[in-house]
Amino acid sequence: MNVVTSRLVDEDAVLVSVDTTKGSAPREAGAWMAVFADGVVGTIGGGHLEFQAIDEARRHLAGASDDLVRTYPLGPSLGQCCGGVVDLRFERIGADDIPALEERLAPHLSPLALFGGGHVGKALANVLSALPFAVSWIDSRDEIFPEQVPANVVCEHSDPVHGAVAGLAPGSRILIMSFSHAEDLDVVAACLRRLRESDDLPYIGLIGSKTKWATFRHRLQDRGFSDAELARITCPIGLPGITGKEPEVIAVSVAAQILQFAPPDKP
Repeated sequence: MNVVTSRLVDEDAVLVSVDTTKGSAPREAGAWMAVFADGVVGTIGGGHLEFQAIDEARRHLAGASDDLVRTYPLGPSLGQCCGGVVDLRFERIGADDIPALEERLAPHLSPLALFGGGHVGKALANVLSALPFAVSWIDSRDEIFPEQVPANVVCEHSDPVHGAVAGLAPGSRILIMSFSHAEDLDVVAACLRRLRESDDLPYIGLIGSKTKWATFRHRLQDRGFSDAELARITCPIGLPGITGKEPEVIAVSVAAQILQFAPPDKP
């Protein structure tokens, strides 16, 4: 059970969801929050829109049982200047709705494979855990993983490490940062071979400098990969202009690039 459905075992709530939007709006259609008598889970964008929606939901919780859709212009009367219009749906939910809500409210996670359990890998696993990715965290050293990892991160020991590439979910984003340049090279080559076969890896990122990539290019060309194939590899990784070398800074920069370059699929 998630936070919402676990609370519904003992108390009802009102599910507030963005039904439709026109113009600028703080959240997209489908965004939701669950309003309980003494708490809120989720968000529809914050600000006065959310405050008014919470008040309406609690009135709904105290009385009406029918679904309700209300229109909110995001103008001066609401204390917001987005300029758009949002239709919010209010639905009373309880214990009987738990099975349907488990599926409906489950986050849509895109697959991502993170090769390497070093300092940057650990920082990235933490950052990615808050983003809409299902992370396969892969290393040839089984003892490298921490005892506790986030719910959307699964650790996998693979020796040789590049052997895991063939079994990755279609559409996986790839981040390569093992403890060994030789391992990195083998993982990149395995990804390129998979691109030849199925072309189903939208982003392949390799940590390292321009000098590292120049060396890798020559070695991969010697293995028979073309310039067009090598152009599918992103190296260095991270957003230009962010120059910090701390693992946490690198992790934020790389995560932002993945969201920008290859945003997660929407249902």
